[in-house]
Amino acid sequence: MSNISITTDRPEIDPSVYTMEDGTVVNTKDRICKSAEPPAFRKPTDKELWSAERPELPNLEFLREHFRREGRLTEEQALRILNATNDLLKKEPNLLRMPAPITICGDVHGQYYDLLKLFEVGGDPFDTRYLFLGDYVDRGYFSIECVLLLWAHKLWYPNSIFLLRGNHECRHLTEYFTFKLECKTKYSEEVYDAVMTCFDSLPLAAVVNNQFLCVHGGISPELKTLKDIEDIDRFRETPTSGLMCDLLWADPFEEFDNDTGPKFENNHVRGCSYFYSYRAVCNFLEKNNLLSVIRAHEAQANGYRMYRKSKATGFPALMTIFSAPNYIDVYNNKAAVLRYDKSVLNIRQFNASPHPYWLPNFMNVFNWSLPFVGEKITTMLLALLNICSQEELAATFEEKEMETPVVIVPNSADMSQEQRRQVIKNKVLAIGKISRTFSVLRENSELVMELKSLSETGKLPTGTLGLGSEGIRRAITTFEEAKRSDIENERLPPASRESMDAIHQEHTVSKLRDAVGEQDECISRMAEVIASVPDRPSRSPTPKSLGK
Repeated sequence: MSNISITTDRPEIDPSVYTMEDGTVVNTKDRICKSAEPPAFRKPTDKELWSAERPELPNLEFLREHFRREGRLTEEQALRILNATNDLLKKEPNLLRMPAPITICGDVHGQYYDLLKLFEVGGDPFDTRYLFLGDYVDRGYFSIECVLLLWAHKLWYPNSIFLLRGNHECRHLTEYFTFKLECKTKYSEEVYDAVMTCFDSLPLAAVVNNQFLCVHGGISPELKTLKDIEDIDRFRETPTSGLMCDLLWADPFEEFDNDTGPKFENNHVRGCSYFYSYRAVCNFLEKNNLLSVIRAHEAQANGYRMYRKSKATGFPALMTIFSAPNYIDVYNNKAAVLRYDKSVLNIRQFNASPHPYWLPNFMNVFNWSLPFVGEKITTMLLALLNICSQEELAATFEEKEMETPVVIVPNSADMSQEQRRQVIKNKVLAIGKISRTFSVLRENSELVMELKSLSETGKLPTGTLGLGSEGIRRAITTFEEAKRSDIENERLPPASRESMDAIHQEHTVSKLRDAVGEQDECISRMAEVIASVPDRPSRSPTPKSLGK
């Protein structure tokens, strides 16, 4: 009889080698997609950051590239840039005066990669005069990079880079939106406080070429002459009323071109300041011998808007410029800068640039994904329990009892049949409660809540989340839809972010209580069927003895 040898050894597999679908063999220890540039994890040394030519100033080219790769500075380096720039800003007057040629820019809102594009379109800061009309931070997730790069340019070119204050350059809004959290995530609260000190020092308005009043928001019923701006005490938190507030918060009427109606009216959209009319602007321009008002503050589909021409000059009495393309990644708007040179106004538009993705409120992946993963797992558990109908389960159990006698081992230490039934039932019901709990957590996560606000029904279109980021962006189809859905975020916040978070948390906890206490009839019936399996005394045969 011959011996048969069976070998069960398998060839050793090298986990570091992987063959892709196209046949390419790669090493799993290497970066497979080398076209995606890795972030700059290492903070720069002082030798790398500070210019060899002027050691007290940052190397602009290095800083621009370092931030493009998501790099960060040391806290000391960031504070040095901020404090040095503040020394410059606080020496400037409330009302700046500058000649043409000049490039005038609107809101940037933390869109660092679009700021780099802006410098390409507007001209090299080395030989181009710039005036920024405020709103450098919030809404976008690269606000501190925008601030540090602009402040660094101000240090290099103090007489050709000019920065005005916007309504978001204050503690109230930066605490409510994202900037304070961003500073604490990337640096520290000390850096945030230093930035706020700089914001308090920013000038409030500028006159370009003795023709244009440039300001973030607009005019005020308290603004009669330019001297009124010069007399403001600007070194403070932005107030919620008065001339300083209006310069940063006011808006033109939507029906700006009408000759009828009041000159000013309370701004119910913003929750503070005023709407101003064509007549109000024309009266102000005529009294101060100016040609036009140039402002920012409002997103525009084309990046700019020219309003009605003045009867006295034949030139637009008001212009809005907005320099954040595809604002908050949903508006699908173009951005623009205004180039004024040799009595010619030239609008230069540009589109959004790709940028790295951050989860809402700088959340980590684990915290963000937990409600989604948990809900899917419990859904799977319920699906497994619900493979058969209740009738099929009952029929199956009856067949099993007919084929196999039930063996019961008497033991006083064991639970009673009723107790065992109740334990099984409770476990099934617990799965249902967990499922509802994770469902509440998912529904109350920030992105989903924002998306629901886009729908008149307050519900997400079926399958929107499964489509990923591109599908989410397609859920908002027009600029007007995005603007309408975001209107609440354009208001003066009624409370701090901490207060709003507490309200949101209490709302979520309340919904969780309701979800846990909710009775699910379907799961309850399923639990009854499953729990009743061991206990059928009327049909069970006499137990067989298993011996001693």
